[in-house]
Amino acid sequence: MSSSQPPPLPPDMGSSTPRLVLETNVGTIVMELDRDKAPKSVENILYHAENNYYDGLTFHRVMPGFMIQAGGFTPEMGQRQTDRPEIMNEADNGLKNMRGSVAMARKPDPHSASTQFFINLVDNFGLDHQNKSTGQSWGYAVIGRVIEGMDVVDAIAAVPTHTVGNFGDVPVQPVIIERAYVQDG
Repeated sequence: MSSSQPPPLPPDMGSSTPRLVLETNVGTIVMELDRDKAPKSVENILYHAENNYYDGLTFHRVMPGFMIQAGGFTPEMGQRQTDRPEIMNEADNGLKNMRGSVAMARKPDPHSASTQFFINLVDNFGLDHQNKSTGQSWGYAVIGRVIEGMDVVDAIAAVPTHTVGNFGDVPVQPVIIERAYVQDG
């Protein structure tokens, strides 16, 4: 390669709507992510998927009529650590927390999203960006949508839950992400 040519893009930069596949013990979910609307969040999720971070983690928070959440805990409710910093909130991107949308989970600090995400089971427009004055009004950044496997999402939402230590809404039988990967093409 001559020095006048730019370096090639990393493999995950090819599409503005990469697809993330979650193979779970309940079934497969395919999410289409929106790199144009949520570039930092999508890059973060893809980085973790490409480095097998999500493999073996669970949907640790299941709230029927609201959402299902994954991306941080093992079946024993041990928290998996990441080597990446928290990311800036991209909730003001125009995407809505509607049924089937995928959004970044975070702590009360609006800029504390990391590896965890949730899938909305219903329209949750109260989670959308309103303004930048408080943590709650910042909203939760939608980064994509489920394009295959909403039946799997609904099956996960129907799993009985209980409390484990300080964690509520934990599935009695773990819902495990056996493999997460970026789909080619």
